[in-house]
Amino acid sequence: MAEMAIKKRRPKNLDLPTIRLPLPGILSILHRISGAGMFLLLPFLLWLFQSSLASPETFASAREVVGHPLAKIIVLGLIWFYMHHFCAGIRYLLLDLHKGVELEAARLSSKVVFAVSIALTLIIGAKVLW
Repeated sequence: MAEMAIKKRRPKNLDLPTIRLPLPGILSILHRISGAGMFLLLPFLLWLFQSSLASPETFASAREVVGHPLAKIIVLGLIWFYMHHFCAGIRYLLLDLHKGVELEAARLSSKVVFAVSIALTLIIGAKVLW
């Protein structure tokens, strides 16, 4: 019981640029960022959807907005946010079922999530935007 009373002093590294996260850690942070990004850009998506359905004139204006290069980059980012969040979510569901929990399997599934989400983003982005 005496060992419990002694508190271990854990080393603290508060210098963020020197922290090296493993790939699953980076995936986890990007999963959270993609979820927040989708939430924050939801008003833009809803406006775009509403204006595309209201009338032929508003559809033309929405199409003109999406035709702008900056809007294409935003829409491409949204597509990646969704694809990454979806693929990482499936990975986390499998981890909750205790599939791929081992270190090598976790690293491999992280690489697969990045590869699949980028590939799907390029495929869907090419179909939607160009």
